[in-house]
Amino acid sequence: MIKYRYKAASASGTYSGTYIAATKDDVVKMIRANKGYPISVEEDDVFVGALGSRQWGISAKDFAILCRQLYAMLSAGVPIIQSLSILKAQIYKKNLRKALDTVYEDVQKGLLLSEAMKRQKLIFPELMINMIEAGEVSGSLDSVLERLSLHYEREAKIEAKVKSAMIYPVILSFVAVCVVVFLLTFVMPTFVSMFESSGVKLPLPTRILMGISSALQHYWYIFLFAVLGLVLGIFQYISTPGGRRRFDALKLAIPVVKDLNQKIISTRFTRTLSTMLASGIPLIQALENIERIIGNKVVAEGIQQVRADVQRGSDLAGPMSRLKCFPMMVSSMVHVGEESGTLDDILKKTAEFYDEEVETDFARVLALFEPILIVVMGVMIGFIVISMALPMFEMGKTI
Repeated sequence: MIKYRYKAASASGTYSGTYIAATKDDVVKMIRANKGYPISVEEDDVFVGALGSRQWGISAKDFAILCRQLYAMLSAGVPIIQSLSILKAQIYKKNLRKALDTVYEDVQKGLLLSEAMKRQKLIFPELMINMIEAGEVSGSLDSVLERLSLHYEREAKIEAKVKSAMIYPVILSFVAVCVVVFLLTFVMPTFVSMFESSGVKLPLPTRILMGISSALQHYWYIFLFAVLGLVLGIFQYISTPGGRRRFDALKLAIPVVKDLNQKIISTRFTRTLSTMLASGIPLIQALENIERIIGNKVVAEGIQQVRADVQRGSDLAGPMSRLKCFPMMVSSMVHVGEESGTLDDILKKTAEFYDEEVETDFARVLALFEPILIVVMGVMIGFIVISMALPMFEMGKTI
């Protein structure tokens, strides 16, 4: 599947957006099915994250607040145009506020909310657009917005857990690097002159440390550019389709991280599918939307195969059981839901179960990661201290 950026025209004017499809012809068919005329279709290699939004700075929490406020106003009987007018004045994120201004203008011209949001597909997630469209068709837009707010609140909770779990390791790593650089650039040089004047043969660890210290003092800019180049190179590689796929596959293969990633993907999949089915979106369309927002290319390819099997008449549980990216419990619960006719409710309960599992696993991984970092930091600093102390022992023996 490739992400395409398209520009099209309709009776109400030109609009643009993005669409994930196998070929350009599929994008053209989608535009024509929406009564549009394709102007241009180009490949877009920018990876779509879990929210489906390309704009940095717009988080799940922002969408949760947006949906919650819009739900509160609509359920209180405030007209949609007035609700959008109030809402866009309260949004502080520049990209989101600008998109809401355009949506407000389009709705004033007579477009439905979902149609106006489709013209801002780089900002608003595919899930939000499709669910709002389903709510408009069924006449339950306020209920759909409430489900969306709950969905994004849970997504925001997962994002917050990831960020909070990374704070301590990042700070500890930064402190370790600062301590090592300080010892090599400020402390070590004071010992070098003493070692050189003593005439004592320096041990190998000390000579290695002196070489690193000298290189860091005289060629620090090379180290700086090398680190920056490595980081930028990794990010550039991950931004390509092939690099992103290999990176996503790696996250599903590392022993400790594998289980945590599977559970995060499982809770995102089951919650999103439950929310969409409960809003009246057909299963095939729901799976197609999840492909675009799941946040993992390997899993997206697996869901695409599941969708193809379902289109051929298969149930959902069978193809899912063959995917290694989901725990067996997910397919088993899907089977129970299909048999009982309560798939959306079963998926919701499954998502709640994995929410708790993710929280537990985060604590476990963090508890495992912290001592590893402390040991690594201790080894580095210990090596420096021992390398500086060994020549002093040798000088003491000589005296």
